[in-house]
Amino acid sequence: MQLTLRIHYQTGWGQRLAISSNHSSASADAGQLTELTYQPGNIWSLTLSLEQPDTDFSYKYWLIQEDGRLEEEFGAPRVIAASVLQSDTVQVRDQWRSAWDGQNALFSSAFTRVLMHRPVRQAPVPASSGSTSQVLLQLNNARIDAGHVICVSGDAPVLGAWDEQQAVVLHDGAFPLWQAVLPAEGLSGSYKYGIYDLAARKVVTWEAGPNRTFELPDIPVPNTTLIHRDEGFRFPVGNWKGAGVALPVFSLRTEASWGVGEFADLIPLTDWANLTGMKLIQILPVNDTIATHSWADSYPYAAISVFALHPMYLNPVRMGRLQDEAAMATYEAERLRLNGLASVAYNEVMALKSAYFKQLYDQDKTAVLESPDFQAFFEANASWLRPYAAFSCLRDRYQTADFHRWGELSTFDEAATAAFTAPDAAHYDDVAIHYFIQYHLHLQLQEAASYARSRGVVLKGDIPIGIYRHSVDAWIAPHLYNMDMQAGAPPDAFAVAGQNWRFPTYNWQVMARDGYAWWRQRMQHMSRYFDAYRIDHILGFFRIWEIPGHAVQGIMGHFNPCLPFTRTELLDRGIWLDYERFCKPFIRTWILNDFFGQDAAAVAREFLQQTGPESFDMKPEFATQRQVEAYIQDKITHFPESKAYFDRVEAGLYSLIAEVIFFEVPGTHGEGFSPRIAMHFTRSYQALDQGTRAALDSLYMDFFFRRHEAFWRAQAMVKLPAIKNATDMLVCGEDLGMVPDCVPGVMAELGLLSLEIQRMPKATDRRFGHPADAPYMSVISPSTHDMPGIRGWWEEDPDATQQFYSQILGRSGGAPFFCEPYVVRDILVQHMFSPAMWAIFPIQDLLGMDNTLRRQDPREEQINVPANPDQHWEYRLHLTIEQLMQATAFTQNLATIIKASGRNAPY
Repeated sequence: MQLTLRIHYQTGWGQRLAISSNHSSASADAGQLTELTYQPGNIWSLTLSLEQPDTDFSYKYWLIQEDGRLEEEFGAPRVIAASVLQSDTVQVRDQWRSAWDGQNALFSSAFTRVLMHRPVRQAPVPASSGSTSQVLLQLNNARIDAGHVICVSGDAPVLGAWDEQQAVVLHDGAFPLWQAVLPAEGLSGSYKYGIYDLAARKVVTWEAGPNRTFELPDIPVPNTTLIHRDEGFRFPVGNWKGAGVALPVFSLRTEASWGVGEFADLIPLTDWANLTGMKLIQILPVNDTIATHSWADSYPYAAISVFALHPMYLNPVRMGRLQDEAAMATYEAERLRLNGLASVAYNEVMALKSAYFKQLYDQDKTAVLESPDFQAFFEANASWLRPYAAFSCLRDRYQTADFHRWGELSTFDEAATAAFTAPDAAHYDDVAIHYFIQYHLHLQLQEAASYARSRGVVLKGDIPIGIYRHSVDAWIAPHLYNMDMQAGAPPDAFAVAGQNWRFPTYNWQVMARDGYAWWRQRMQHMSRYFDAYRIDHILGFFRIWEIPGHAVQGIMGHFNPCLPFTRTELLDRGIWLDYERFCKPFIRTWILNDFFGQDAAAVAREFLQQTGPESFDMKPEFATQRQVEAYIQDKITHFPESKAYFDRVEAGLYSLIAEVIFFEVPGTHGEGFSPRIAMHFTRSYQALDQGTRAALDSLYMDFFFRRHEAFWRAQAMVKLPAIKNATDMLVCGEDLGMVPDCVPGVMAELGLLSLEIQRMPKATDRRFGHPADAPYMSVISPSTHDMPGIRGWWEEDPDATQQFYSQILGRSGGAPFFCEPYVVRDILVQHMFSPAMWAIFPIQDLLGMDNTLRRQDPREEQINVPANPDQHWEYRLHLTIEQLMQATAFTQNLATIIKASGRNAPY
């Protein structure tokens, strides 16, 4: 049979169109590109001869730039069913699917699987048969609720001649693709799509814009199928918008939970979200972080596995009851005590649950591990589950997650791991209990996810930018990471010395060799439970803030990758690189007095060596921040009375080591240099002459704000598409901080939602953003887990809140000192009416509208303080979800605001 593809596309000079396909007839090798031929009128076409096709033909269009770069059209491959290919001739009329269309997000699983899910679909379009010719009319549209269908009407009698009751209803068997088979004869003229109510037999709304027009070619042979594809229903009522609530799972509280939020608690939270009209629940990462069996493990961004879930999110009773009733009574009493605490007692909760898990495993292990369901789970997850279980067992055996201290097992070996986890091993129960726990975690999260999907509520997960350096992932494949480096963030208003997350950075060059398989597997695993996710610090896919392993503070970092300055380039810009002066700590007597005051002399004696009358170097044993950190920790351990002194001087010692103008970029062999971030605040910079400072200022602005734009864009456009395309989840990027100019364009091109925070406007000339200015392809929120909530922020700076009160809220008079409920409501309403696709609110901010429900002290509501490396992640909602469900006045008030803003309607 003969297949002809035809697409209208206005190309520029040197551009060409091509397809990739699954069929060998389309190219020398299936999957390679086959170019189309240009015809007058901006038409591109390709004719193929297919011999006895018995499989579907799938293909996708590509734009080839003059320089050979490829741009892929949006969406999954187009498919022509094998049954359609039984016609003698198939002609296809396509339209290009632009990657820049903001409606593309509606084709993510958040919409097709959850928000616009169609539980009952019509039968597929019947196959072509007989000698008559026909038109297969198709329209891609995901924005339609389950109570309506797409219809088409037009001039032709076969389209109902504009009679609504005779309109042709399209089939949704391949949703979000809508299809109808029409006779070719007499099909001409104009037409339009509508949203149709089958029960009432009338059109709810016609699409906007001018009528569409059929341009049917002469059909040369009788048995011909013309596939006429349209893209996008033109909604007359504006963009779809939704509202959501954000809180970590560990912060949930129900009457059934065990001192910490659990996956099962997402079920009643879903019910509450439905009462309010909210369509999304956003959580923090939920992967296993158990590395030290201490409070440090409460940090949710330091997972020991990117696949394993955290055991603390299990509800023990839902796993199964113990037959020992006395033990059950003991557990129940302790559960009630922990569940009544104001915050999460992480260590106690983990101790209680771990004891229960062990007892239940001993009771049920045979029945569970031999069950068909468990066997299927194990087989599907063995690639990560077996190494994870071995890692967890070895962590406890050696009492450390630092696998470098595991002797002969410190280097991962697949055969050795298989032997270690063999069922006949003496310690097998110490391995298999982790299979048992992960299986139950899977069941409970899957149940919560299925429940949320069935109620039309999207679960939004969180992808940390880094991995923990003492993790299964680093143990298995250390070559994928730069283990001698640390990821972090440059200084900002929340962390003036920068942030050091201590995660290794990614070795992107190695990851690229297998098409980012590790990332793709990670995303696909996550899509089991979530239909949207937040990429933590998406800027890291453009460039990461990389800190040498010998540094403590984030301010010691540099961007990787970067385009460092060479010595010659610096000289051309008026800077002769005196290595001693610019690249080594600048330490003078007056600086010591500034930093240490009365402790200056003691610090000099202990940590410094004098190099001149007023100048010093760090002693070799204190040349790095890590050396200083280790020394101080050792001193405090052996001489506790010295703690007060070292607490006073530690930060100053780090600052001394950071008193540099340039860092030598690793791998450049002394020929590449990066300006130190925030160098203008160093005493070293301030001591330079005016001419040198001016030259450095020009160089600094170029390096951080201009030099890398095209370079970083190219980096992101290699990594992000591979990761995004691994699933059809809705992707949101946390793009706060020092944002390169290239970021918004890349995110728009890839259909990634940005994050807009009113207190952190992207426009550098503004103190506050206004929700009305947010782009549609964004998530807008009044605060995040890394900052105070609305009420906590309100009380920090009266001058700022007065300006906000007058200029943003438009209220006259003096701003109240405390953030009264009406102020919170004003802020939330502004966010609700924003054009942003999603308005997502921390639950603390929502409760701020109600004086009877909110916490008295707003400082207790902040989840994380980024500047505190020893943060205990212990925030817990002070209300149970059951109490929230009973707060009908508050729930109805919130529901009214959401409904008025149009954030719970499909159209």
